[in-house]
Amino acid sequence: MGILDNVERGLEKAVRGAFARGSKSQVQPVEIASALRREMDDKAMTLAAGRTLAPNVFDTRLSEADFERARSWGVALAEELCDVAIRHARSQGYTLQGPVRVSFTQEPELKAGHFKIISSTEKTGGKPQQQAQQLPPSYPGAQPSHTPRRPAPPAPQAPAAENLQAVLDIDGQRYSLNASSIVLGRSSEADILVDDTGVSRQHLEIRTAPGRATAVDLGSTNGSFVNGSRVNGSTELNDGSVISIGRTKMIFRWLPSRAGRG
Repeated sequence: MGILDNVERGLEKAVRGAFARGSKSQVQPVEIASALRREMDDKAMTLAAGRTLAPNVFDTRLSEADFERARSWGVALAEELCDVAIRHARSQGYTLQGPVRVSFTQEPELKAGHFKIISSTEKTGGKPQQQAQQLPPSYPGAQPSHTPRRPAPPAPQAPAAENLQAVLDIDGQRYSLNASSIVLGRSSEADILVDDTGVSRQHLEIRTAPGRATAVDLGSTNGSFVNGSRVNGSTELNDGSVISIGRTKMIFRWLPSRAGRG
């Protein structure tokens, strides 16, 4: 984790340093990051059940001079700004409909040192967003303290494997794993975004089939762990398995799918 942190700090210093060498009339990355956060706050929209939707796609419009400097650091700077948006969404409790994307566009009408951000909300991205659908947490209903004197109902039968739904509980949020392969990581291209500096951009893959699930480490820097044991290659997941990546812990569950409920 120390090596990863050092690399990221070095990248941040390099990006900031490249921009800082210019005159004060040039756009600084920290200005773009601040404007991106303000754009999320300004465009945030409150939905039902206390959920607040924020934009996840950002087009940064720059002057010709600033665009040329930004383009030389395009990928590195875009990834850093994606991380800024993800962290801000987490801190404010915003809901994002899809992967975070940041792009740069040259706008000749803008003067050096001036820029603007055009944001939008998009469900589609590098992979279909329904693969990692966010669901509200569920809570068990209260049970009566005394049972009536009547014949007990027959015990419910365990649902068949094809009627089970694989889910992940992460920080009080539940994600339904609706595809045979789900990738977790810090990259905006991951199916489930994990905002944790100890997590690699493509860190862990969860493969599911009817009644069976497997965790596959994707060559992460800090490794993946299931129930405290490091994943060497792949490890089978059971209902209640605890997965740890970086400083983030999550619980894998098998739940009856809606299609299989009576």
